[in-house]
Amino acid sequence: MDRNYIVLTTNPGKVTLADVPVLDYAFFQSVVDDLLANPSNHCLAYYAIPFPDYYKFICCIGCDETHSIAVFCHHLPLKTGNELDSLTIRHFPLHVFEREIHEQYGIGFSGHPWLKPVRFPTGSSEMDRYPFYAIESEELHEVGVGPIHAGIIEPGYFRFICNGEKVLHLEIQLGYQHRGIERLFVEKKHLLQKAVLAENICGDTAVGHTLCHVGLIEVLGEITSADGLFLERNIALELERIAIHIGDTAALCTDIAYQFGQVVNEALRTIVINTMQCWCGNRFGKGLIRPGGSYYPLTSEISQTISINLKEVLERYLQITSRIFSMPSVLSRFEGTGKLSSKQAALLGAVGMVARSSGISRDIRWSHPLPGMDHVESSPVILHKGDVWSRAMMRKIEVEKAVSRINQMLGQLTGDYHQVPSYDIVLQPSSLAISLTEGWRGEICHTAITDEKGQIMHYKIKDPSFHNWMALALAVRDQEISDFPLCNKSFNLSYCGNDI
Repeated sequence: MDRNYIVLTTNPGKVTLADVPVLDYAFFQSVVDDLLANPSNHCLAYYAIPFPDYYKFICCIGCDETHSIAVFCHHLPLKTGNELDSLTIRHFPLHVFEREIHEQYGIGFSGHPWLKPVRFPTGSSEMDRYPFYAIESEELHEVGVGPIHAGIIEPGYFRFICNGEKVLHLEIQLGYQHRGIERLFVEKKHLLQKAVLAENICGDTAVGHTLCHVGLIEVLGEITSADGLFLERNIALELERIAIHIGDTAALCTDIAYQFGQVVNEALRTIVINTMQCWCGNRFGKGLIRPGGSYYPLTSEISQTISINLKEVLERYLQITSRIFSMPSVLSRFEGTGKLSSKQAALLGAVGMVARSSGISRDIRWSHPLPGMDHVESSPVILHKGDVWSRAMMRKIEVEKAVSRINQMLGQLTGDYHQVPSYDIVLQPSSLAISLTEGWRGEICHTAITDEKGQIMHYKIKDPSFHNWMALALAVRDQEISDFPLCNKSFNLSYCGNDI
């Protein structure tokens, strides 16, 4: 333990809450400065918890080099007022954490350059009070899109300021469907209820979020599981990644009117999600991951089905993507459109495939691997153009690598275990736990704090979209507004994952 912070060396990790150093805020700032001066470090979580006499601010900073997590905190007594000096001035990736704290508790951050709500106006759920940026000009006009969208997409509002057809500025307002899931993790006491909540945080990331949640429960309950169970969970995570990336390849083809690419990829995605259904009875992996064990062990028969289906899917996917990435009509729409520079990605704290498509090496599978991944190749793939082409190509590469990882893990399975789920796990009291997963969008982070009786008293969720929505807003600047659907799909961020 450093005198300034406690270091967790495993993912998931747990620490006794009393062991987390409480720093004076001025000293807290200097510790953040020292840690974030190293580009291998980035903020995983920073949030406030209200207590009767003070707010406790928890900060978790991950180090890619040492595969560790530094945890420390500071307190803000209620009697001192509700304002702090902003950390965002020196470390812009913290902008969204401070904005969320301000939104939730009304705490000010003096000097913050853009202290706007993440979801809805501070202290209000009235969406029409959102403080949109405006430019007074006779030459400019505003275009509003949403909040109601076609199909089954969640509500969200996009307000563009345009000069003719060119986008000068975009603000994205989310918060129309706030479900209060973090509060429900505290209110719902049964571990099965919590697991069902986790797999419904974000419908297209059921495996990623549930895997993150179950990791918290097991580390708090000091549960030791067989290596085979961890391998199965990681196989499911990579299956989810393959299905979504192929589906997104289809959607990108739709947005440029390349129907052949669309229908081929949609058919391939169906094979993958039907393979998941063959395994656990649900196309999205719901019900598969549970604390302590699984009702659906990966039998040799199902393993063979996965292997056979993925072989066919990969062969056909490589054929169609070879066409996609060699067609001039496709490349003319992908290349140079919706560019996010490496500098912008770093300033925003971008994560996942958005970061890796813009030259930022950020991948939890490599930096903070889950149990079972020690002997599985997980080096990040990095592209540098930061445009729609890069984000489309990243999907292709991720599919190839995910199939390779699954084949590696299938070869490591021995089939010599069977652990059924347990919902009677006793959680360690007065503890803080953190769990990370590299979902298909990127870094998912769950943290939980237990009270003196071992009940969860606070739960915090971070979906990768939390970081990446502003990246989309920057990528469409100076683009034709007609290219927005293509740019938007190339990011494919989550409304409900952000508006939890």
